[in-house]
Order: sequence, then structure tokens, then C-alpha cells
Amino acid sequence: MSSEPAGFREFVEARSAALLRTAWMLTGNAATAEDLLQTALARTWPHWHRIADGGHPEAYVRKVMVRLNSRRLSRRWNGERPSDGVGLLPALDPAMDRDDHGQIDDRLVLLEALTTLPLRQRQAVVLRYFDDLSVDAVAEIMNSSTGTVKSQTSKGLAKLRSALAAKSLVEQEES
Repeated sequence: MSSEPAGFREFVEARSAALLRTAWMLTGNAATAEDLLQTALARTWPHWHRIADGGHPEAYVRKVMVRLNSRRLSRRWNGERPSDGVGLLPALDPAMDRDDHGQIDDRLVLLEALTTLPLRQRQAVVLRYFDDLSVDAVAEIMNSSTGTVKSQTSKGLAKLRSALAAKSLVEQEES
């Protein structure tokens, strides 16, 4: 096996938490997010010298994650599906350790709403608003036009607003 590429370990240590959050938002599941990130990093490893020289390794890894997740969702799979454990969530965001329970509940509601979005809308919303990437950067990662990113983001946000409003109405009726 070849030796570790220069700078790869440092990149993983510095950026894996942010990349894991992206993977979690894309998949809606902590265990699947970990697998997605691990697979993306494994696919990145052999090409690291070229990727690192290009100056945007994080964008490359995000693009790999988006494509792997798209393929994962397009496959027919009747096997096991990992379940979420609430205990895994704070590991994804160290700031969650100091959040009160209401903020954690809000994040879980948002994640649940995100999982209802179609794949391309979820990708656009997560990359634009959770990763704070520009429209051009998201278009590059999603391999689409900026117009597509804008329309998918707009549709996704509208569906999120609708889902969150419906959830709020249900909670009010239960109270």
C-alpha cells in the first residue's frame, strides 16, 4: 500500500466535522452520513496530490459525497437500514452539547423536514444554506446550471416552509 499523501491527514482532521454535517443533512441519518463521508474520503485518497494542487479539496469531497448519495438513493435496496440514535447527534455538532432541549428539538424537526425533500432540492438547500456555498459553487458540485440550483433551492425552501408550518399546526392542535 502506498504511503499517506502529504496534507491528507491534516485536511481530514480539519474539515471532517463540517463534511460530516453536510453528509448528515444530505442523508438524514447519522450512520449513513458517516459511511458516506468515509467512502468519499476513500475515493479522494488516490487522487489527493491532484486535488490538493487544485486548491479546492473540500469542494471536491463535497462533490463526491453528493454523487455517491445520489447513486445510493437511485439503487434499489431492500436490505437493512440504519436507525438514528439521538445520542449520535451531538457528535455531529459540538455546539449541540450546550444547546437547550428546544433547540435540539428544532434541529430534529428540521432534519425530518429535510428528509421529505426530493434529492436535488435537498442537495441545493443543504449546500447553499447549511454549507453557505455560493450558487456557482453549488452548481459545480451538483453538476448543473446556476438556474437549476436557484429553482431547486426555491422549491426546496417552499416545501420546507410548508412542512414546518404543517408540523407547527399539528403541535398546536395536540396542545
